[in-house]
Order: sequence, then C-alpha cells, then structure tokens
Amino acid sequence: DPRGTYTCETGGKESTPLQVHYRMCQNCIEVDAPTISGIVVADVVATIFLAVAVYCITGQDKGRMSRGEGRAPLAARGWGW
Repeated sequence: DPRGTYTCETGGKESTPLQVHYRMCQNCIEVDAPTISGIVVADVVATIFLAVAVYCITGQDKGRMSRGEGRAPLAARGWGW
C-alpha cells in the first residue's frame, strides 16, 4: 500500500513532506494464479469439445457422393477430335 506521507532526507536536511493518495480503479478485479489457470483449462476444454463436434458432424457425410463424383471427366470420354 503506497499511501502515506513521504519525506526525503539528504545531508541531515528534510524536505517538505509529500502526501501520497492511492486509489484503485472501481472497475478493476484482481486476478490470481488459480483464476488464470481455470480460464486456460476452460478454454482448452471448450476447444477440444468444439473440435470433436466438428469432427463428428463432418464424419457423417462420408457415405454420400458429391454430384461430380462417379462421372467421367470430359477429356477422358474421347470425342475423337
């Protein structure tokens, strides 16, 4: 806590006292190590959950063929030109 009265002493002489007022911001919160680690763990879990969900959703479409799949390309038909 830096609040208080400070004086500087040089060569046996004291300077005029300096009054220090310290006020914390009203919207600030103190973040400690457990809070930061909790946020990091929650972020990793959410990322893994999202990756698994995307994998499961895209994995269901493996049985369907796209429109162009299974058709011969135009160059391979041999038009005889």
